[in-house]
Amino acid sequence: MPVRCLITEEQIGRGVDELARRISADYAGRNLTLIGVLTGSIILVADLMRRISLPHKLGLLQASSYRESATRPGALRINLDLLPDVAGRDVLLVDDILDTGATMARLMDEIRSRGAASVRCAVLLWKQSRTTAPIKPDYHCFDIPDEFVVGYGLDYGDEYRHLPYIGVLEGGREAQSAE
Repeated sequence: MPVRCLITEEQIGRGVDELARRISADYAGRNLTLIGVLTGSIILVADLMRRISLPHKLGLLQASSYRESATRPGALRINLDLLPDVAGRDVLLVDDILDTGATMARLMDEIRSRGAASVRCAVLLWKQSRTTAPIKPDYHCFDIPDEFVVGYGLDYGDEYRHLPYIGVLEGGREAQSAE
């Protein structure tokens, strides 16, 4: 299936550099824990944690409302088996994209319920036009149109994650991305 480049590898690099700079400044002197939302955020989390200039812990959780090659969400499934103790820590949830916001809102509530000192979120991409939950990312790199995007961790049918850029999957797919 053809993929049209939307955000280049170089643009992503600059965006992640700026994101890391802002996070490093905002969390200076605090007990930061990054929590990556698997599987889409894995590349962003790896790049971001190497660029953040202060000590921090890392944890992971898995959340999915999309199955296989679906382009519309189903029931949300959350797996917290890899989540570290966050009690008393400042938590930054990191995901690839904020679409409707429903997944991120639920994850933030879950982390708060575990006693985190604070909970904020950072995403690479934000589809503002689709956000329906009462949430905005605390940090984001790029606003994108309502198109189905892949690359830099985002997938379609578990493919295309390897692309070093963000591309629009063309071929008549619905204009929605896996949040």
